[in-house]
Amino acid sequence: MRTQSLSFRLLISEGLVLAVFFTLVAVILEQGFRESAEQALKDRLQVQVYALLSAAKLSDAGDLAMPASLYEPRFAIPGAGLYAFIHQPPQQPLWRSQSALGLDPIALPPQLPLGESKFVAIQHNRYALHTHVLLKNAHGAERSFIFTVTEDAQFVSSKIAHLQETLRTSLLFIGIMLVAIQFTLLRWSLKPLRLIVQDLKAVETGDKTHLDGLYPSELAGLAGSLNAFIAHEQALLKRYRNDLLALAHSIKNPLAILYGCVDACTGKQETVHEQLEKMNRIVDYQLKKAAAKGKYNALKTVDIANVITKVTDSLNKVYMDKNVRTTLNMPEHCPVYCEEGDLYEIVGNLMDNAYKWCHQQVTVSIQLNQRTNRRDFSALLLVEDDGDGIPVGKFNDILKPGIRADENVAGHGVGMAVVNELTDFLGGKLEGGKSLALGGMKWRVYLP
Repeated sequence: MRTQSLSFRLLISEGLVLAVFFTLVAVILEQGFRESAEQALKDRLQVQVYALLSAAKLSDAGDLAMPASLYEPRFAIPGAGLYAFIHQPPQQPLWRSQSALGLDPIALPPQLPLGESKFVAIQHNRYALHTHVLLKNAHGAERSFIFTVTEDAQFVSSKIAHLQETLRTSLLFIGIMLVAIQFTLLRWSLKPLRLIVQDLKAVETGDKTHLDGLYPSELAGLAGSLNAFIAHEQALLKRYRNDLLALAHSIKNPLAILYGCVDACTGKQETVHEQLEKMNRIVDYQLKKAAAKGKYNALKTVDIANVITKVTDSLNKVYMDKNVRTTLNMPEHCPVYCEEGDLYEIVGNLMDNAYKWCHQQVTVSIQLNQRTNRRDFSALLLVEDDGDGIPVGKFNDILKPGIRADENVAGHGVGMAVVNELTDFLGGKLEGGKSLALGGMKWRVYLP
């Protein structure tokens, strides 16, 4: 579906955000402009009030006198939109301009203090400014009046309407431009993702063996992990093919000998037994390699400390009569890049040999290493015992299938061969030597 497109989702989200943003901007600008226009209108009405005050006179008898004509010509034109009123508090009308003839009386604000002004919006779409003043005549007599000047709201309304039209046009244009720019930026920003998808399809069809594009730093880790996974799958397939080929060649000669012995009648029981035992070791070795699942996930880690703890508990039960003292030196959590089945195979074989050959003491240690890339070792596994050890000349021999350190001890001689092959397959390294601390054998396994 189209809604599953990342570009479509981002574009819709940004469009909604822009719509909300521009709506808020329009509301705020309109409100601010309205307040500014009303303030300008208030200032103009205040000037008109001052002009009326300068024209008003208080007679000797204390009556209000206004000139027949005012300096503002609109006061003399009925319906001109500018009107003037004079009241005696609280609500007694005394005078109105010719432009206000025929208009309904204006309600004055209650309790307007002397010397104060009040700007209000009144009915019929008008604004009014009420000012409470005190006039004196030549004899010092005083009398208070409320001067009111009103103006139709056409000035403010026209300004607001013009602003709204301008805002709608401008914001719509800006919004379309921003969406177009965002769409272009999205296409450009998501191009590496499309490139990875294309490269993955090329790998799937066999046109490529790995992801070889130039990706940004944010995707380099993902590309590296995918390449590691692809390389592992290729190595896994090659491994299974080689194992099957090796198994076929390994049992070919023993089978031929067995057929010859059977055809040669009796007296060959010892030879038959020897060849059967050889076949048994070969098959056991190949099956042990197949038992290691080999499904290493390039994106998954396994806690080797947890694996060691479980293997230790199992071996303590198996070798209970030997009363082995096991020392574990490792952090609480030790994540390594490895498949759990392979890790159990490596740790199990190493510790089983240590329990088997030790006198009474086994030490297992883990040293963590800060990795800078996927090819660095993340952990070093150390397995030591206090047994007699293995002569230096036999280190390489016991890593071969079917070779045992002591032929008198039960076993098939495949454990260390499996450990060596799995370690190499996982990209690690296996080293053997003498333990300076315990005096027996010491194995070092570098894990990815």
